Amino acid sequence: MSRALQTISVTTVSMMILVGCQTPGENLKANVYRADQVNTAQEAKVVNILAVLPAKIEADNTQQKQAAQLAGGLLGAVAGGVAGSNMVSRNKVGGATLGAVGGGTAGALAGSLVSDKVLVDGVSITYEYNGKTLNSAQVGQSCEYVPGKAVLISTGANETRIQANATCPVKASS
Repeated sequence: MSRALQTISVTTVSMMILVGCQTPGENLKANVYRADQVNTAQEAKVVNILAVLPAKIEADNTQQKQAAQLAGGLLGAVAGGVAGSNMVSRNKVGGATLGAVGGGTAGALAGSLVSDKVLVDGVSITYEYNGKTLNSAQVGQSCEYVPGKAVLISTGANETRIQANATCPVKASS
């Protein structure tokens, strides 16, 4: 494998790891708090969960889109530079430069195809509190909630964070 292809391969793997580590919507889970919410009193209520249904939540994917644009631009620049250098016989530096610019632009544009919004798994929780039946959508898994008592934490106006009252089964390793 040529040195240039090794560079492209290492860069590709590095960028895929970078992009793959970011999970959109995780910051919306009921057990995630911003720094300014830590060590502060928050109103808590005990509610009675009546039903838990699967839902999809639209989450911000801007970070992944930007990472894809960066990865595409870098990979395109490296690949374009190598291709431009190999295809031009007289002026290898000029060919590599043109190839890198063109490849970088094309790669960044390809990264722009990643949506800035994605759907993540969530739950629609119907609960009872003070004689009222209410509903709250949460990012999470259905197995994290069961009918019965749960704690609802309010960190702001109209914000409901129903804490998980169950745990998902742990997958056995093979």
